[in-house]
Amino acid sequence: MPKKIVVDQNSGFCFGVINAIRTAEKYLMEHNTLYCLGDIVHNSEEVQRLSDMGLQIIDYDQFKSLKDTTVLIRAHGEPPETYRIAEENNIQLIDATCPVVLKLQKRILGEHRNNTSGKQILIYGKKGHAEVVGLLGQTENTGIVISSPDDIECIDFGRPAILYSQTTQSLENYRKLIGTIQSHYSLAGHADWFEHEDTICGKVSSRAKQIADFAASFDVILFVSGEKSSNGLYLYNICKEHNPRSFFLTNVEQLLQIDLSQADSIGICGATSTPMWLMQQVADKCAEF
Repeated sequence: MPKKIVVDQNSGFCFGVINAIRTAEKYLMEHNTLYCLGDIVHNSEEVQRLSDMGLQIIDYDQFKSLKDTTVLIRAHGEPPETYRIAEENNIQLIDATCPVVLKLQKRILGEHRNNTSGKQILIYGKKGHAEVVGLLGQTENTGIVISSPDDIECIDFGRPAILYSQTTQSLENYRKLIGTIQSHYSLAGHADWFEHEDTICGKVSSRAKQIADFAASFDVILFVSGEKSSNGLYLYNICKEHNPRSFFLTNVEQLLQIDLSQADSIGICGATSTPMWLMQQVADKCAEF
């Protein structure tokens, strides 16, 4: 058995996810069912736990067909269209949008409404991600989503632009993207036409350094996360970079596929969408081995 098994106390749900889950749990203590528009968190194990309590995950087509009921808005936030449909269909919304995301939505909405110079609104993030859909909605879907440097060909460097970031993106990659776009504007002779905002969540940006130090401190790293978590894939790659013996797990059963016989120490960590109870389950199972 490993001599040391440690669960990273900096891992686990961020404030926005904690608030959304507690809001759902509180409602379900008094009601049998609560609809949630999209996965409440990008972790199938936690979604299943809440589903067992009565949380029903619905998609947008199902949402549009509902009337006279209650629906939870998760931490990722929603575009204005969702609120319009809710009002038309007499749907009561329990809005658990993360305050950091909500603040960003308002900034983008204000920029869009006051945009009299034809400025392009750029959003760095994963295309189709729930948060990005909500942010893009603030521009009436006129904004430009930039997922990688390859997408900057969509930018008109003969017009001004302002760049925002999805709150859970890599700070390092965001800074690289800023530099790339800035250089293109400089080459076009319009260096002062490009603006950018620091909109990445502080908890996400600080996690990179924390998890790098944590990963380097153990023989083996078990990174627990949902496969759909952008934040999880980002943090796992940092672990892998600082400790080649890092393994990605979505559930406890996958431990059986990993050889831990030569590990004197095991570090267990996860994404901001990973429940602490799941990481503890992994730790307990390691102790049994």
